[in-house]
Amino acid sequence: MDDIYNRFFPYLMEVRKRLFFIASIFLISSALGFIYYEKIITTSLGIFNLEGINIVFTSPFQFLELSINSGLLVGLIAVFPLIIVQVLSFLKPALKKSEFKLVISLLPLSIFLFIFGFTYGIFIMRYVLVIFYEKSLALSIGNFLDVSKFLSQILLTSALMGLAFQFPVILTVLMRLRVITYSALSKQRMIAYSSSIIFAAFLPPTDLLSLALLTVPLVILFETTLLLNKVVFKAPLKPKKEVKRNV
Repeated sequence: MDDIYNRFFPYLMEVRKRLFFIASIFLISSALGFIYYEKIITTSLGIFNLEGINIVFTSPFQFLELSINSGLLVGLIAVFPLIIVQVLSFLKPALKKSEFKLVISLLPLSIFLFIFGFTYGIFIMRYVLVIFYEKSLALSIGNFLDVSKFLSQILLTSALMGLAFQFPVILTVLMRLRVITYSALSKQRMIAYSSSIIFAAFLPPTDLLSLALLTVPLVILFETTLLLNKVVFKAPLKPKKEVKRNV
């Protein structure tokens, strides 16, 4: 037991130090987001064309709820790059040089895809808002939106779309490391399509057009990933063990 403790203790202390650093940045950033929540909320709502739509409070405690959520959001945004850097530096000794270079080379693409997916989620929610307003006018019905619920749905949809857009990077890494093969993955198209539909169905927009608009990009990303790995990256057709055995 002492040998195990002495062996893993330095790693545990390293993890503790990194977690303490990230937690400190998170608390400081969250405090700033809590203090300046009014500007954050105003800027967030300004992205959408809310003319003619009544954004309301449904509880006297929503001021506190919005300030806390704003603080948490700012804190998460601030520590997200730090988490990536810390995880990469921690995993570097466990990866081969070629594997680490592969992860680093795909990092800019990963960040771009997350931002693109996040922005696309905002676009979808803006579309839903326009439909909501047009239908309320057509039916001569008043419209009210709970500000907390509205912002939380926007954040949820955008964040999940940003994460969903990471699958091309994940699949590319797995294929380059020969954990999975191009041929095996290409045979799972129906599963990938079905998973995309199910994923989109659980997001806040509930109309069929929104479902299609959320599903189609995921399908396109899957097919593009297969094409790029076959033509550009020359993904191996056989898993790593089989290649070694044939050699």
